[in-house]
Amino acid sequence: MRVLRRQLAESVEALHGALRNPAIRRVELAYLGSALALYANMVVVAVYAYRHGGATTVGFVVLARMGTAALTAPFLSSFADRYPQRRVMLVSDLGRVAAVAGMAVAAGAGVPILVYVLAVTVSVMSTCFRPAEASLVAQLAETPEELTAANVCASTFDSVGAFSGPALGALFLAVGGPKVAFAAIAVAYVWSASFVARIPATGRAGLPEHVDETAEGLAAGLRAVRDEPRLKLFIGLYGIQTVVGGAFSVFVVVIALHVLSLGNAGVGFLQAATGVGSVLGAALALALAGRRRTGGDLALGLVCFGAPLALVAAVPRTWVAVLALGVIGIGNSLVDISAVTLVQRNAPPAVAGRVFGVLEATLVGAIGIGAVVTPLLVHAFGARWALAVVGAVLPVAAVLGWRALSVADAGAVVSEERLAAIAAVPFLDVLPLHAKEALASALEPVELAAGATLFSQGQPGDQLYILTRGALEIELPDGVKREEAPGFVGEIALLRDVPRTATVRAASEVQLWALPGAAFLDAVAGHARSSSTADALVASRGLAVSA
Repeated sequence: MRVLRRQLAESVEALHGALRNPAIRRVELAYLGSALALYANMVVVAVYAYRHGGATTVGFVVLARMGTAALTAPFLSSFADRYPQRRVMLVSDLGRVAAVAGMAVAAGAGVPILVYVLAVTVSVMSTCFRPAEASLVAQLAETPEELTAANVCASTFDSVGAFSGPALGALFLAVGGPKVAFAAIAVAYVWSASFVARIPATGRAGLPEHVDETAEGLAAGLRAVRDEPRLKLFIGLYGIQTVVGGAFSVFVVVIALHVLSLGNAGVGFLQAATGVGSVLGAALALALAGRRRTGGDLALGLVCFGAPLALVAAVPRTWVAVLALGVIGIGNSLVDISAVTLVQRNAPPAVAGRVFGVLEATLVGAIGIGAVVTPLLVHAFGARWALAVVGAVLPVAAVLGWRALSVADAGAVVSEERLAAIAAVPFLDVLPLHAKEALASALEPVELAAGATLFSQGQPGDQLYILTRGALEIELPDGVKREEAPGFVGEIALLRDVPRTATVRAASEVQLWALPGAAFLDAVAGHARSSSTADALVASRGLAVSA
């Protein structure tokens, strides 16, 4: 229990840290505005289409919006890699403001076809917002816990949008009709854009060797996924969960109307239980973040999302269904947060937007597959057998993927041991997570016996050394200084571009990490806070204190 409390305290502190980071806070508040507008627009467009053409028109409009979004997502997501993510998000928001404002004018003028065309345009413009947001947060977060906490915020805000957006859309429809409703949605997108505009600029990540700078859209994203087995695993499992999610959108109606005979109101009641579970799931994901077992959290989420469906099939009672769908909501949040976090940590930063474009297309297609296949299963096997079969898919997938998921965090770009070494250097610890992981991946282990020389005065400085075990003796003109683990040496020669200013020997058996000077200087020089921290530290230690 004491360990759980400590982990929860660390996770809450990570959440506070994420929100204290002005850039992350603005990203998340922009995401909230975008989510509110997105879900409100879905309801308003559906109601408008129903009033002007009935259920058939609603179906065609939804198909046009989802289908077009699925086709364009992988290509538009490349903008998040080719241009600053902040700019991509801002263009997406302002484009949606203009399109929704046009929908308000078209609705007032009585031109439904223009409303539908602009609704499709809004869906297309939305496909580049999420990949840009997800890849930007990965650059802004400074620790894995802060990255998870930021994703918890996004998931919670998405849940708030899913609840509040439709309610607000319906309210504005009732008060002022579609013109007022579309105008209110435009204001929500303006809210989002106002926060995006104040996100500080970030540098564009360098391309890994195996990625072609000229590759466009889906090809580059698919290539990155192909070359990284962990990405294939995470996106594959997330896709399977989304297939079951598409099935769930059908099953919730089947459970309410046919299995439990609750009537139309029962559908909303069960959806509400799922929504409450989603909020609880976000809190649980935050509590679990301190364990640093994101792969295990993904496996847990898969089980929580699938097994309750089988339970409802076995025990068709209302109270069981309410509890089961609440657990499904918990599982949904766990999967969303953990899968996105793992993809962020494993996607090469230079093509992260395109990787998320592949993910976005996978999820949209998976929802459609689940929604189409489920009625066929219900017709062929009956509601309860269909629930049992589909519900078993995710627990089986979690079991099959457990071995890889159990070590997912240890293999997420770099190990926690390497990240801890980078974090031990104050002017490297302030770098964003993606930069720290890039540096950590460049570390080379070094071991010295007691008395061995690490480097001598006057030699060129080409590496920073991070001490993780043992002690070093630094021979200076005015005496010998002792550096105990954890510590570091060699920064002054690199930062001042001078030869080594002292001789350093091992006072005992030592273990170190060697960081190449070029990678070190590129990271520090490209980050204002890191550079100023390094300068202050060098000034405090003095040229005669460290090598």
